[in-house]
Amino acid sequence: MKRTAQVLLLVLTGLGLLHTALFTDLYLRYVKEGLRPLLIISGALLLLLGLAHAMFDRGSGDAEEHDHDHGHGHDHSTAPRIAWLLFLPALSLLFYAPPALGAYTASHAGSETVKKQKGFAALPATSPLPMTLTDFTTRVQQDKELAIKGRSVEMTGFATPVRGGGWDLTRIIFTCCAADAQTVKVHMYGTPAPPANTWLAVTGTWHTQGALGTRTAAAALDVHATRNIAQPVNAFTDDLPLTPS
Repeated sequence: MKRTAQVLLLVLTGLGLLHTALFTDLYLRYVKEGLRPLLIISGALLLLLGLAHAMFDRGSGDAEEHDHDHGHGHDHSTAPRIAWLLFLPALSLLFYAPPALGAYTASHAGSETVKKQKGFAALPATSPLPMTLTDFTTRVQQDKELAIKGRSVEMTGFATPVRGGGWDLTRIIFTCCAADAQTVKVHMYGTPAPPANTWLAVTGTWHTQGALGTRTAAAALDVHATRNIAQPVNAFTDDLPLTPS
């Protein structure tokens, strides 16, 4: 890879990061919201580095030409041809962002193991009760007071078809970025599976399976109603529904 191409790669990568983090929300497909400033700084540094190299090469061009004229040219080794593939991710940030993680990823991943929780606050009387998938699973498997029993709850997520039939309401959660993503799922009963990656608000009650308040309890819901919703801008969290039904 020639020096000019290396400079161009730096500039394109910097521009791609700045475009993704400054002017769109696409960066949320790959990293948490809090990393946006670091992306902007990285993009700016790459862009400045590329421009600085370009100015340096321009200034040293005459000197190199003089060396060649006197037989003192330097033999610059070239990188393998496969290095040109580095342009693909740089260009994709500008023109075609890779798709976000979704049902395909979730279907090949297990559900996140919920952390042990000591004590639970009383649940509000709201019905249906907005809950995250993580909170629902934790209540079902650990709350000895059985506060979730018989309660109508509302959760949001996207549909993930299950092999052999049925579907899960799913959220993918970033700890830092897509590389450390974890999946939390609640199995749905009583309604046909919607198309994969359909975002839904689902209302229902705990599906009786196993002993409520213990690890044997299934993270599952008997569905009473569903409605399609728009995908959240920051989809890789396990947030409460924005509004109850």
